[in-house]
Amino acid sequence: MSTITLALEQAITSLITEGKEPSVALIKARLTEPLPMPLIIKALQAWKKNAKIPKIERTEPSISNEERIKQLEQQVADLTARLTQLENVSN
Repeated sequence: MSTITLALEQAITSLITEGKEPSVALIKARLTEPLPMPLIIKALQAWKKNAKIPKIERTEPSISNEERIKQLEQQVADLTARLTQLENVSN
């Protein structure tokens, strides 16, 4: 089970143990690391529907930010060269 799913389950279980009705705000307050609100809402809705939390996994970016910046810089350079060519042809 993923750590996100486990954290959400623990938050909901602790609230139920204390006799409190789980809500988005109470779950968010119980989490040790911040999660996006849509994930908390989705988990709460699933729990209310069938007393289960869906498996939620954190996806890692496939490339680093530095690599992505290099790719974007290259794309800007290529587009600038093409624009210059087009401007020279039309003049």
